[in-house]
Amino acid sequence: MTTDTAPPPVLVDRVTRRFGDVTALDDVSLRVDHGEIVGLLGSNGAGKTTLLSLLAGLRTPDAGTVRLFGGDPRDPASRTSLGTTPQETGLPGTLKVREVVDFVAGHFTDPMPRAEVLARFALEDLADRQTGALSGGQKRRLAVGLSLVGRPRLVLLDEPTTGLDVEARHVLWQALRDYHADGATVIVTSHYLEEIEALAQRVVVVGGGRVVADDTLARVLDLVSVRRVSLTLPGPAGATLTGLPGVHDVTEAPDPRGGVRATLVAADADACVRTLVERAVPFRDLEVRGASLEEAFLSLTSSAEHGASSAAATPAPASAAATDPTATEVAR
Repeated sequence: MTTDTAPPPVLVDRVTRRFGDVTALDDVSLRVDHGEIVGLLGSNGAGKTTLLSLLAGLRTPDAGTVRLFGGDPRDPASRTSLGTTPQETGLPGTLKVREVVDFVAGHFTDPMPRAEVLARFALEDLADRQTGALSGGQKRRLAVGLSLVGRPRLVLLDEPTTGLDVEARHVLWQALRDYHADGATVIVTSHYLEEIEALAQRVVVVGGGRVVADDTLARVLDLVSVRRVSLTLPGPAGATLTGLPGVHDVTEAPDPRGGVRATLVAADADACVRTLVERAVPFRDLEVRGASLEEAFLSLTSSAEHGASSAAATPAPASAAATDPTATEVAR
């Protein structure tokens, strides 16, 4: 049970972390309060994993402060209420699933019963199987289950459903929803954008080591105002469409009724359509709709790429595009 005066589970204040010449996190601030479930989005190299490693006490910032329930994450006492699943988890291959759960449970005073852990993650039928004989997806489900054995108040999950099929992903999602409903705080990173849509109440987008956006899922979509514009043309017109103002992406496919069906992802749908009319581009069956989270995310990071040099000189607010997401692996 928490009170209004209790420190938040996560408080990151103007944190910078470098790896040689690579800046993984650049003056990042973030607060996560009790009971939130936050989706952390960003491409490889954006800084997501570095941020989680700081919260878990695995790394230290070069500048700024990180607090876990008000304490230093490097202090074991601050991590007693923390559960975490990194991107890769090593499991002792000769131990059975139930033995691994029991081993981890032995480190806590009030662990979750083994039967409950196995049931939450649909692992009952695998209890007597050695972990070395599990598939990649089964190992992943077990790894996430182990992060909850100690009944943590804060759970950090880095790409939790990597390697899972659709059914297993939904099992894990439901387990996380149930655990969050009991009052836990959850931070989850994912490349599966539907996963963030399915789980998160709040979305933090990280690009180039900075917070590019931090708001509710709906507000993040509104923030970038990305729209999908679909129309039918007499024939291919890729170059013409790509040159339209604010267009980030163009795809074309044959229209069953004749011609080509083109779909544009545009930051300003009105300007896009006006330009089509002004240029006398023949089209029909115009359709404009809101963007998916993936389209919004791509627009945010695309905008950040174009504004990287200016953003480096002048830090942007949390709700605006800031810098270019880098693919440098060491900055993950």
